Amino acid sequence: MLISLPISELVPGMFVDSVSKQNGGAGSIKIKTRGLVRDKSIIKRLVSEGVAELVIDFAQSDISIPTKYQPKPEVPPQKAPTVKAKPPKAKKVISVEQEFTKASESYEQHNRKLQNLYGDVTSGLKMNLALLDDIAKDIVASVFRNHNAMAILTRIKDKNMYNWRHMTNCAILVTVFAKYLGYKEAIVQELAMGALLHDLGQAKLPQGIFSKTEEVNDFEMQAIKKHVVQSLGLVKGEKGITPLMLDMIVNHHERLDGSGYPRGVKAEKLSRPARIMAIVDVYDAMSSDRPHELGDEPINVLRYLLTNKDLFDSELVQRFIKCLGVHPVGTVVKLTNERLGLVTQGNHKNPIKPSVKIFYNAKHNHHITPKDVDLSSEGHDLKIIASIKPLDYQLNLARLLKEHLLA
Repeated sequence: MLISLPISELVPGMFVDSVSKQNGGAGSIKIKTRGLVRDKSIIKRLVSEGVAELVIDFAQSDISIPTKYQPKPEVPPQKAPTVKAKPPKAKKVISVEQEFTKASESYEQHNRKLQNLYGDVTSGLKMNLALLDDIAKDIVASVFRNHNAMAILTRIKDKNMYNWRHMTNCAILVTVFAKYLGYKEAIVQELAMGALLHDLGQAKLPQGIFSKTEEVNDFEMQAIKKHVVQSLGLVKGEKGITPLMLDMIVNHHERLDGSGYPRGVKAEKLSRPARIMAIVDVYDAMSSDRPHELGDEPINVLRYLLTNKDLFDSELVQRFIKCLGVHPVGTVVKLTNERLGLVTQGNHKNPIKPSVKIFYNAKHNHHITPKDVDLSSEGHDLKIIASIKPLDYQLNLARLLKEHLLA
């Protein structure tokens, strides 16, 4: 259970997940933010570094949740009230179809705005941080209404718009994952903003590097690595930039074994948000079409993340797979009955059995009447054989989504 509390209430035995508030300005975060507080000397050091508020993970702590933060038990009334209190309204469940209509419009608007912002930064104009904040808020609101609608849109590929789509996609995927992990909405908002900002420094580099149709050489890679410093320069001193956001920007290319950049720091200095950002960044990059390379299928990218335990947090990767599913929403899959289906909803309990919308006869190559099927339900033995690339069947994914998901 994640709980925010002030530094004055931090005691040995608590597990610090991240710093949520730090005095001393935007550029002050230079401390290890994640780990078990073993003695009071660690607390003194955090105080000296200006830490004001932290997020504590009591699931990994050696002590129980303080009484003041424990859920209060319901106390039965001494006598029946004269007026019966109305029960709280149940939170309205928004279907993926209902949310997709709004989400698809927002997604395209966000990408257009980010494209313009990216161009402004490339031209040397001041970054519009308020615009990014609005986009982050919209993404978080959509994901909290229905976590599948926005996530489906991240499967649409366009190699000519990769730079800003990657910003949008990472913000969506970080939000979906953070919600799954149980972060409060205010922290999720910061995480989404950090994801939008993490690669913005690329706009300050020679753009010809990113439009190349072949692999970059060593000299160009050294230039690309400077985008981290450029991103920091863009946000330094800006109002609203938090230590958590800076942490994500600085460390999203660092790896557990110290082989990352720009500083080559190892696992003990990498916070949970930085580890989350690293996983999401690589997942979206490898599964997206880029000018020099076509994107791989999600299942292969997830396998890559899972097998490279020396680079990525294996516990978080496993939870990321459970969150997205082996075949994430928006993926087109081939079933054992020679039909194609669009994955519309994941299954956290059984990631290999999501809900799909069957729409195509792969044996005779023609569309069929759409049918929603929950592969985890009893009464049928349908299984997913593999994920497929829509173009292998002359299918346009963006058009498919509009045909089958717009309410």
